[in-house]
Amino acid sequence: MTTPHKPAPYRHFHRIAWLAVALALGVIVFGAFVRLSNAGLSCPDWPTCYGRAAWPTAAHEIVDHAATAIRPVEVHKAWREQFHRMIAGTLGVLVLTLALIAARKRPRGALQIAAAALLVGIAIPMYMHGEHVAASALAIAGEAILLFAALRWSNLDLARVAAITLAVIIFQALLGMWTVTWLLKPVVVMSHLLGGLLTFSLLLWMAWRATNLPIRLAEATLVRRLLMVGIAVLALQIALGGWVSANYAALACGNDFPTCVGQWWPPHDFHEGFVLWRGIGVDYEGGILDGEARIAIQMAHRMMAVVVFVYMLWLALRLIRTPGMRGWATLLGLLVVAQVALGIANVKLGLPLAVAVMHNAGAALLLFVLVSLLARLRSPEP
Repeated sequence: MTTPHKPAPYRHFHRIAWLAVALALGVIVFGAFVRLSNAGLSCPDWPTCYGRAAWPTAAHEIVDHAATAIRPVEVHKAWREQFHRMIAGTLGVLVLTLALIAARKRPRGALQIAAAALLVGIAIPMYMHGEHVAASALAIAGEAILLFAALRWSNLDLARVAAITLAVIIFQALLGMWTVTWLLKPVVVMSHLLGGLLTFSLLLWMAWRATNLPIRLAEATLVRRLLMVGIAVLALQIALGGWVSANYAALACGNDFPTCVGQWWPPHDFHEGFVLWRGIGVDYEGGILDGEARIAIQMAHRMMAVVVFVYMLWLALRLIRTPGMRGWATLLGLLVVAQVALGIANVKLGLPLAVAVMHNAGAALLLFVLVSLLARLRSPEP
């Protein structure tokens, strides 16, 4: 039985939510630009950049900071990494605002949100001063408060989803820190990408629910199930794409497509290619896997792309015959065709930065269509 929709807890909630959705998309796309332009380690310390709240504008400005022993200053890259942190931090403030607004009608709801945020806020300067264990304990306590509140509150409403979103974005900040301190460890880089898209999806769900523009369909329950399958296969493909990027396997097959290094089934090593944990202390920039392991990763991404392409086209054709869904169905079909074309262009053109960034944006836009429909579909009113 579908839970009745409740109005937004504040009349400007939907506007703040949509602003957060737009900013989340910007963070995802700019994050792809940072990663693909090899700027992910350009600020070796966190959350500062060579000890600065902004970034160094000239290499000679940094003389005795400990981060210079890890990596020399590259001014043309450092601004990218630190600016990405800044817009991600701004997004965090928006998510906190939404959580406080949404939880204010829950018993001690706003107090729990504020307490969790305070603990995490205290943890950051403690981490910067080297008190890593105490900082981690405070961050974990803040996450526990948010998750406990979300689990205790009933119904999948805005308050519950806002608390979960805040918990996700705090964990995203931790992943961002580990991305730097663990030297682009692939499993962390991939998880950071998935966390960003999960944040985007949760914000999008809240924005549509607060806007309250339902699409009434007689077969809404069936279509929602089909959409959830679509989100699942797309999420798996995005994870594989993140694994390709984190292991620098995008050009493992050279410029060959649909073959790989001139063969349909070249020598490959799936076992080595999908080892998730390899320890800490290795610099993963540029990748450490051999050619056969990278080929296995690239081939897995291509094979899953066929599954996603077929399913999304079938879903688009299924929706286009449904009254009132023609526009969404057409958009879904166009996006999946464009996404496949961008993936092929990445290989054939040698991974140009603009095309690679658009490929990441295309995945987010596909997710936008599926999550939007999932949030808006309702059964007809009695």
